[in-house]
Amino acid sequence: MPEFVGYPGTRPGTKAAFPKVRLVLLVEAGTHLICDALISPYKMGERVRVRKLLRSVNSQMLLMWDRGLHSFKMVKSVLDKNCHFLGRMPKNVKFEVVKTLLDGSYISWIAPDRKSKKKGAKRIQVRIIEYVIEEKGKDVVYRLITDLMDVEKFPALLLAKEYHSRWEVENTLSEFKTYLNGRRTKVRSKKPREVIQEIYGWLLAHYSIRCLMFRAATEANLPPLRLSFSGCLRVIQRAIPKFQKITENENYLFFSWLITEMMSEIIPPRQNRSNPRVVKKTRCKFKNAKPIHRGNGSNYQKLTFNTIKAVA
Repeated sequence: MPEFVGYPGTRPGTKAAFPKVRLVLLVEAGTHLICDALISPYKMGERVRVRKLLRSVNSQMLLMWDRGLHSFKMVKSVLDKNCHFLGRMPKNVKFEVVKTLLDGSYISWIAPDRKSKKKGAKRIQVRIIEYVIEEKGKDVVYRLITDLMDVEKFPALLLAKEYHSRWEVENTLSEFKTYLNGRRTKVRSKKPREVIQEIYGWLLAHYSIRCLMFRAATEANLPPLRLSFSGCLRVIQRAIPKFQKITENENYLFFSWLITEMMSEIIPPRQNRSNPRVVKKTRCKFKNAKPIHRGNGSNYQKLTFNTIKAVA
């Protein structure tokens, strides 16, 4: 099992307690529906695996990604699928200002990398949007890249606002990892096949819950994100024993009852708030575990006996 999934990176000389798998998701921002997922060993990076998720995009979508996924191959692969994109760029990536547009954005070119250039790839015309956001009293510059060139239909301010809805994927991960799977041991299986099977079971369960929430929100004339995921999950958990006892003729009646119960799990509109990606780590006063500590306890017993004898 560890040979298949791998361990996460740790400090030199130490080893993580449990192996991990890498799960790359394609999430719909407006509904939290997981459209596609890819499971791979943890040692494989996201930038390589994420392009396989483009099998599920089409021309009616706007694909958004974080700055860690920016690359020429990503841009070209999305355009080959006739899909629009809006992504953030790292600080070290520079673009030439070819033409400045009315809303302050400008037209530029993205050049192919060395491998793509050898295969005959040519530069691609893109639009760059730059804006400033105040974070903790400091001005932070955001730069977005997109293929949407029409300034009247897609002004820079509109795209900048829409891009920040990309953070809805973080809430989807919280639903998937925290609420749907609340146990301490996330994956119980110890074989690769069973691990993949269990993860896909979670994905199907999350998709089913979100589909029911979408239907309930539609009937209540509310946005899907105004319903509480944890509340709807509790409603479904209470309904499972009842659905196991009903007959086929009662399915529609109980399903209508389930949707009505989920419609009542309304949460208030979100407030403007900031969630910095930081954690508070405390210093551990204990030393790192070593192979000698995993014995049968004879060294500990001997040390304890000698200490007591010396004190006596």
